[in-house]
Amino acid sequence: MKSKLLALCMLLSGCVPRSATLPRAAPEEAAWFKFPDALPADGRHALPSATAAAIQLAMDDFRPRHVRLPGNASPAEVCLNQRQSYDVRTSPMPEGILLVRFSVSSGACMQEGPVTDMGAIYAVDTRAWRILAVQQP
Repeated sequence: MKSKLLALCMLLSGCVPRSATLPRAAPEEAAWFKFPDALPADGRHALPSATAAAIQLAMDDFRPRHVRLPGNASPAEVCLNQRQSYDVRTSPMPEGILLVRFSVSSGACMQEGPVTDMGAIYAVDTRAWRILAVQQP
């Protein structure tokens, strides 16, 4: 029982250790950066928490972080494996379903000519937090 309470406390308080696998700048490199007093209004976007979580759930399936390409992968394959190569659009549906569409950003992955749509559309159940279906082009 104590271990469950400790785990719950850690989750609620944000005490869970950060993953060492995420890329971070060295402390001396990051020291120069100063946060503004408020987020700049120009270019600012607000995402509802459920939308952000649904995008992350779908992206973790669409382009998992742990996938490593072989050394002989083409520049286009490398580009298409990068999360930042995709634009995201979302649309709410009835019953707590959120559609999440990934499509290659215009201008991304152009090393070997234009890329055909390599995206996907995910139906995410935001009540049970699961992927209901995936539609590939």
